[in-house]
Amino acid sequence: MPTIRRQARTAGLVYFLMILLGAPGLLFTPGSIVVSGDPAATVAHLRGAETLFRLGLASQIVGQVGFLILGLALHRLLAPVHRTAANLMVALVWVSIPVTFVDTLNEIAALVIAGGPSFLGGFTKAQLDSLAYFFLRLYGEGIGIVWVFWGLWLAPFGWLVFRSKFLPKALGILLMLAAIGDLLRAVTSLFPVTRPIEPFAHVLGLGELPIVFWLLIVGARDTSRTAAPPLARRTST
Repeated sequence: MPTIRRQARTAGLVYFLMILLGAPGLLFTPGSIVVSGDPAATVAHLRGAETLFRLGLASQIVGQVGFLILGLALHRLLAPVHRTAANLMVALVWVSIPVTFVDTLNEIAALVIAGGPSFLGGFTKAQLDSLAYFFLRLYGEGIGIVWVFWGLWLAPFGWLVFRSKFLPKALGILLMLAAIGDLLRAVTSLFPVTRPIEPFAHVLGLGELPIVFWLLIVGARDTSRTAAPPLARRTST
């Protein structure tokens, strides 16, 4: 049976690979394609960087599969702390995955339209450019909804880490602050008037990173190895 330290390091490895492989598609690819307010330039960028865009789509798919596995790995590690909270954590992870996949369909739609298929021959180039731009913008708006779940799952995760006896409580506090940050990012996406708080939300969101490297490098303290009681130590001497 794997030790708790090995379970923690396995979860940390999955966490690290999920971010490494999935983050580029979520964070960089759309931003490098869209030219705000200019559908024609946006579609020109999309056509010129089609391979990069497809790699971004693949990155998102791989990242979400990794998120699915991460939920299982963290549930196995943290369920002994509080099973109900662990179940809630993994449920929020799994709910976010189909929401993200549905939103990714907007990017696929933009890619198809930019390719100018024959069945869209009734549209002018300007109309097709505007339609592709619309789907890319719709994808960006959809990410605001996904941020809700990306924030919510961190709350039970942080609470479980805080309650555990094998991980530092400070990591749990940082995760709960990151949950607030991600939820604030959802608010700034849905309500543009709140955009001034976005930098603050970004800073709070960084609280998720320390747990990744702690699990990967340090693992967890094996609570099964407890010190001998004082009476036993005196007797042995």
